Amino acid sequence: MQPQASDFSKTVAKIRRAIRPFQTTTVTQIAEESRDPFRVLISCLISLRTKDEVTDAASKRLFAQADAPARMLKLSEKKIAALIFPAGFYRTKAKQIRELSRALIDRHQGRVPERLEELLQLNGVGRKTANLVITVAYNKPGICVDTHVHRLSNRLGWVKTKTPEQTETALREILPKRYWIPLNDWLVTFGQNMCQPVSPWCSRCPLDEDCPKIGVKYRR
Repeated sequence: MQPQASDFSKTVAKIRRAIRPFQTTTVTQIAEESRDPFRVLISCLISLRTKDEVTDAASKRLFAQADAPARMLKLSEKKIAALIFPAGFYRTKAKQIRELSRALIDRHQGRVPERLEELLQLNGVGRKTANLVITVAYNKPGICVDTHVHRLSNRLGWVKTKTPEQTETALREILPKRYWIPLNDWLVTFGQNMCQPVSPWCSRCPLDEDCPKIGVKYRR
């Protein structure tokens, strides 16, 4: 049975209280500070398979040197790689960052597009990154589903899906629109600090009594 709007409201309220002691995600911080779609796009690419604190430091080093496509192209691939190290796959990301900057200049007059379809046509930009740009940079409706959102949506019993893409589709059908944009930041922060992939902190969790804990084998 699908959760009701009141169920979402209660669960979300508890999650928001639980994450108050923790810092919001780096990409969200960048969006709140700058509202710059280019910074959001690039920091999101850097964040893939990279710890938040590494993403934060790497993004700050890079944007201190270049914070727009034209300025980014003045940096060599080797220089970009050095600036974002030790982000995961930093050499591959450096190449993608230069290619993206070139594509933005050649195809979009140096501006990050605000339509999902156009973002997905950019090399290296998947649905997670595209939706994050649309939601936190352009404040347009969308649901950014990464591994945390996918995992927790299934663990909480909101959806029963196998892929993040399926989760996005399912959440669009059942989740009240007021939660679409902030959901990623809430669940990523919650998933990183409390409802972790392996052995979540159920004993500290305000959802412990109500959560179905789907797929949880070990907990603390």
